[in-house]
Amino acid sequence: MNVIAAVDNNWAIGYQDKLLVRIPNDHKFFRSVTMGKVVVLGRKTLAGFPNGLPLAGRTNIILSRNPDFTVPSGIVVHSKEELLKELKKYNDDDIYIIGGGSIYEMMLPYCRIAHITKIDYKYQADTYFPNLDNMKNWCIVDDSEEETYFSIEYRFLKYQNKTPLAY
Repeated sequence: MNVIAAVDNNWAIGYQDKLLVRIPNDHKFFRSVTMGKVVVLGRKTLAGFPNGLPLAGRTNIILSRNPDFTVPSGIVVHSKEELLKELKKYNDDDIYIIGGGSIYEMMLPYCRIAHITKIDYKYQADTYFPNLDNMKNWCIVDDSEEETYFSIEYRFLKYQNKTPLAY
């Protein structure tokens, strides 16, 4: 299982249910990596998508505690246990956890690979990704050259979890 996120220097990912910044190359990378795959997200993350609809070209699995919540062309699950059961239907390498904060935190122990766009800036934020640099079981296995979008410097990092949990 994989996780994919864009974080700032404090591992922040969002503010007031919105992304901190939009970087076209990061969106292009996200699209290329997740297209044709399974994406797992929370209801609030889905609400932030255009028209609140699932991402096209991907199997969208949405976690919501609301038993009446439905999504056209999406699979809705209502608990971690139900989510893990649903994920067993798919190839582990094709699953991408895409947010938000509580979903990342809950599913990170099951992930083997983390694709992190690290933005060299500290934004005002209220939602964070777990700091992989402070976790002994996660290590950087790939690091891109630094890129720039206007004045924003960022790089693409790939982390590997040496001890992912089975599900």
